[in-house]
Amino acid sequence: MKNRKKILYIGNNLTKKTKYNTTLILLSNLLQKESFQVIISSDKINKSYRLVDMSYAVFKCRKKVDYILIDTYSTSNFYYALITSQLARIFKIKYIPILHGGNLPERLKSNTLLSSLIFKNSYKNIAPSNYLKEAFEGYGYKTEFIPNILEIENYNYKIRKIIKPRLLWVRAFKEIYNPTMAIRVLKLLKKKYPDATLCMVGPFVDDTYEQTKKLINKFNLQDSVELTGVLLKEQWHKRSEEFDIFINTTNFDNTPVSVMEVMALGLPVVSTNVGGLPFLIKDKFDGLLVPPLSPQLMVASIINILNAEHPNISLNARKKVEQFSWENNREKWLKILK
Repeated sequence: MKNRKKILYIGNNLTKKTKYNTTLILLSNLLQKESFQVIISSDKINKSYRLVDMSYAVFKCRKKVDYILIDTYSTSNFYYALITSQLARIFKIKYIPILHGGNLPERLKSNTLLSSLIFKNSYKNIAPSNYLKEAFEGYGYKTEFIPNILEIENYNYKIRKIIKPRLLWVRAFKEIYNPTMAIRVLKLLKKKYPDATLCMVGPFVDDTYEQTKKLINKFNLQDSVELTGVLLKEQWHKRSEEFDIFINTTNFDNTPVSVMEVMALGLPVVSTNVGGLPFLIKDKFDGLLVPPLSPQLMVASIINILNAEHPNISLNARKKVEQFSWENNREKWLKILK
């Protein structure tokens, strides 16, 4: 095809390991349907090998790509963006950081020079949340808001006429996501609702998985908690029909796709109010927000839902995330890339 634009997409392409289709895979597929040629790097598990692979991809593609998209995070993966963006500058390739890390504002503060190298020299900075857009523009980095895309047609909205204390949690077992708080929430909730249950879906990343199991045993909750490990998206979407309330216990975050997904599926959400979550959820309108590290307040919000004090939050949430479809955001990407 003549004049077919070519894109190198730099990010953690770890679908084979995690079994999750990431935003990288989804956006790449959507852009390919729009006649872009997309090359992805990298699927290496080892972080050092991944960095080498990403850097080599920039070098190898230096004369044949029009743009480089770079998934940009706040943790050690920040240095993937730093190195690949500077290689792009050397080879005079337009690069576009896509901002994902919920703690990126702290990175801007603590690494002023390195942040400036990446974000002042980029072709565009793309924020999937207005939280990061505001934070970056506060540091003088011009940033455009384009949300993470949901293929909304693939999400079956379930109306829950009767809400029971059946909780769902979907995230990696990782310290920043505070999975042990979910167990403390369940323990407190069972004082009023002895039949309350909790299902926790996600990969076991660090020792918070062992801490979670210890708490389950300490509180004698073995018969009330299910730890599924990794489930394919289609699997946990199907399992979500068995539950009535979604809880998100994270300490740092941007705009988590898992929360967007359950909003699409019809589960009322009770979440901590950290990072970009207040930009995604309007408290008491399309979800409930509580401070981090506050299991008692999360339980109180869950009880409010069980008492039908917020009957419309699920429908309002679905309407909100329908705005994140490709149809509603396609032109924003095409304007940037064409």
